[in-house]
Amino acid sequence: MTAATQELPQGPGPLTARRRVVFTQASGLHLRPADQLVRRAAAFQADIWLEGPGGRANGKSLLDLMVLAAACGTMLEIEARGPDAEEAVAALAALIGTGFEASEEGGPHAR
Repeated sequence: MTAATQELPQGPGPLTARRRVVFTQASGLHLRPADQLVRRAAAFQADIWLEGPGGRANGKSLLDLMVLAAACGTMLEIEARGPDAEEAVAALAALIGTGFEASEEGGPHAR
């Protein structure tokens, strides 16, 4: 369901990580899963972006994510740039890949 993370060559700038995932939430990207994504993304220093057919959204902005309007089965690309980019992409991909089954506090993917 998810592709391998594709890292850009490291240079003097921050680390960038990317991963494509299939959005599996049956009811689509509505307020509750968008809020979970924003809360998870806020735990990281990296700048985080999600891209899909609806455009490109800041992963730390609830309003931006709502504009994506991703339906179940939509392919999204997660991109993070910063010192913890790899960890951020992995955490968000895991959250999306589980269909948001983990609770906000204490779930298996909580950070």
